[in-house]
Amino acid sequence: MQKSDPREVIDWNDVRKHKYGHLSESASQYQEATDILELGHFTWDKYLKETCSVPAPVHCFKQSYTPPSNEFKISMKLEAQDPRNTTSTCIATVVGLTGARLRLRLDGSDNKNDFWRLVDSAEIQPIGNCEKNGGMLQPPLGFRLNASSWPMFLLKTLNGAEMAPIRIFHKEPPSPSHNFFKMGMKLEAVDRKNPHFICPATIGEVRGSEVLVTFDGWRGAFDYWCRFDSRDIFPVGWCSLTGDNLQPPGTKVCIYLNKNGSPGPHLDKKKVQLLPDHFGPARASVVLQQAVQACIDCAYHQKTVFSFLKQGHGGEVISAVFDREQHTLNLPAVNSITYVLRFLEKLCHNLRSDNLFGNQPFTQTHLPLTTTEYSHSHDRYLPGESFVLGNSLTRSLEPHSDSMDSTLNPTNLVSGSQNLRTHGYRPLLPSCGLPLSTASAVRRLCSRGSDRYLESRDTSRLSGRDPSSWTVEDVMQFVREADPQLGPHADLFRKHEIDGKALLLLRSDMMMKYMGLKLGPALKLSFHIDRLKQGKF
Repeated sequence: MQKSDPREVIDWNDVRKHKYGHLSESASQYQEATDILELGHFTWDKYLKETCSVPAPVHCFKQSYTPPSNEFKISMKLEAQDPRNTTSTCIATVVGLTGARLRLRLDGSDNKNDFWRLVDSAEIQPIGNCEKNGGMLQPPLGFRLNASSWPMFLLKTLNGAEMAPIRIFHKEPPSPSHNFFKMGMKLEAVDRKNPHFICPATIGEVRGSEVLVTFDGWRGAFDYWCRFDSRDIFPVGWCSLTGDNLQPPGTKVCIYLNKNGSPGPHLDKKKVQLLPDHFGPARASVVLQQAVQACIDCAYHQKTVFSFLKQGHGGEVISAVFDREQHTLNLPAVNSITYVLRFLEKLCHNLRSDNLFGNQPFTQTHLPLTTTEYSHSHDRYLPGESFVLGNSLTRSLEPHSDSMDSTLNPTNLVSGSQNLRTHGYRPLLPSCGLPLSTASAVRRLCSRGSDRYLESRDTSRLSGRDPSSWTVEDVMQFVREADPQLGPHADLFRKHEIDGKALLLLRSDMMMKYMGLKLGPALKLSFHIDRLKQGKF
């Protein structure tokens, strides 16, 4: 294993001088891009001065002074602790890479339990380490096959697989002698609800060996307590060194859906009408994923929309079902509403539809399709970047090109099919830097948007039908219509393949144990399911 040299102390205030292992070229290119974008007008030097803040010193962290090089490759096999059962060591496959981190999937598990580890984590080891130390490899929690088939599964998994070589593993750095953090210090931290994100954060409180990590601009939505030696927190400048995509603080965007325009030949207008009036406010990459996924779900043939997209890097995952299997693809990383709108404008052009998205609310009058026409101009762009809703604060967008354009792929049209999937969104409030009038406008619009979405849905599709005949999509619609506050949980019913028959068998304890619901939502759902059984829906 490689060892980090503690003598090579990095000047974290001058991160541009440093290259990062074999990723030096990509890190340099990434820095050039962020110089132009300034990560949504965010730079650490400027931000620290504006907030009169100080970065946490490097010695506070259990991180290498020089970030370790990442020489792992996709599909390499290694041994890893099962994060849901830390007494078990399992076989894992590298399914993603970013900076000094690996996205891992335990063999025999599904893709819903992927997790991230640093390349110098003690929780990952080369194949053979467990046996060498007298242990036995175990099946992951939730192993999809019969436990008795594990030995044969293990043999087949490792036969011919590419094992990560010992030389690319790194020794874990030592822990600080004690908790040096002080309240108010700035740092970079993994968003544990979206662990592929690293964001600017502040130490909100110090309590013994624990620190409260608060994410700047998010008002408690993602805060968490962790030990001072957690591997999920990093010094200011870490992402600039590793090439990770640092998310700007509290950059929430909201885009609006134009239901009046022509959806073109590839999107089903009836399904478009069932979508929410807006996506967000949330992170730009999350909003982009929701909008693109909505286009896929509303397509007559999902393969058509999917064929217009190319594999991106660092963004959210979208999925489509065609040719009897599920296909996934990463969208590009985006940091502002400008790039979200540019991407969607190009996608709509390929779909030959009107511009379906904008940064201002549309009047939803449900006009006939013939009242609007699609312009085929390549130089036409939507309204520009706006983090708030007032027209006076909107900036125009000048047409230009960037590497994100390459993720839209105008290819021949092909066929496929899939039902509607409507993704929820987090009702996050604007950052405290916005005027109070603007913040209240966002709240009002978010509230009205959600209400319109719920009121506009066609409830007659479920009315009078035997619930035991409902599909998974019908069950999701039932959950959304039963109580607006249950809407964000609707996707769980897709994840667990709950159709009408399964719904009628659900109990609150089952929803809490197997679906991860809290007591309140589980009790509400049980109440509505009981009413359904009594024919009162």
